[in-house]
Amino acid sequence: MGLIVAGIVSLLIAAAVGSVSISPAETFRVLTGGHALDPGSDFILREVRLPRIATAALVGAALGVAGLQMQTLFRNPLADPYVLGANSGASLGVALVALTGGTAGAATFAGGLAGWGRAGSVVAAALGAFVVLGIVLLFAFWVRNAVTLLLIGVMVGSVTGALVAVMIVYASPDSVQKFMIWGLGTFAATSWADLAIAGPVIAGGVLLSLLSIRALNALLLGEDYARSMGVDLRVTRTATLLSAALLTGVVTAYCGPVGFLGLVIPHLARGLFGTANHRVLIPGCVLVGALLAVWCGIVADLPGQDTSLPLNAVTALIGAPVVITVLLRGRGNGGAV
Repeated sequence: MGLIVAGIVSLLIAAAVGSVSISPAETFRVLTGGHALDPGSDFILREVRLPRIATAALVGAALGVAGLQMQTLFRNPLADPYVLGANSGASLGVALVALTGGTAGAATFAGGLAGWGRAGSVVAAALGAFVVLGIVLLFAFWVRNAVTLLLIGVMVGSVTGALVAVMIVYASPDSVQKFMIWGLGTFAATSWADLAIAGPVIAGGVLLSLLSIRALNALLLGEDYARSMGVDLRVTRTATLLSAALLTGVVTAYCGPVGFLGLVIPHLARGLFGTANHRVLIPGCVLVGALLAVWCGIVADLPGQDTSLPLNAVTALIGAPVVITVLLRGRGNGGAV
């Protein structure tokens, strides 16, 4: 209940503050279905800030749940949703469009996507992310050890990252700048039409994660224990990876590789609720993730200023202290993280 109240308050603050301040009365009027007296304020709230806030909440919820799944599946407190290479795959897709789409020698498909503008980048990022995650999912059918699967994901991500680095060398400075801006992440580029697609996909990924609660709880005590409890590890691993792939892929496609949230949110949820039970942690990560992401968006927007901070810079400033705390706690408990 405290998180829900904090979320409502945060929604009001996020809608009211920004480069143009809007009075709380006007904000409340729009949020309750009315219209602001000033047409400009009404447009800003409905078409700019509310889609941005909804995007932030969905991204935080998606990355929080995906991060929790990865940390449980690989039994690693420093695992995050991008550990399987979704960000590298999306970066490769966008790089093919942004760095080569406008050149004469570019492939026809990449050139066509480049002509779509932002829609082309979204499609390219989604295709790149899901191709890489699809490769990892295929390996999940044959690899029995979770650590081996983790290393395979890291290697696939390294290969795609290397391909992006090669393309950057031969790209024009303007193309490289556009690609780098995409890599900083943003909540501000989505519209209601985008959310009509991203929202149901994220909801489906979260619902899929709820089906694996019992198996994930069993995995907390190790694969041998989970197997003795009748858990089919191959099915569990595939379902968990599929859920995380859906959540991570759609976020990366629409918002770029948003860092740190998927790593930090599960730790905050565990500390807040004082439990490792996924029956509590999955909805907890949804609430904590949405709240944290909305506040990251507020900070990134620099209330009262015409400029914005890079989103990943804000998430890193918040996430890095949490990661350091996790490392120090692991060392203090006599274990290595």
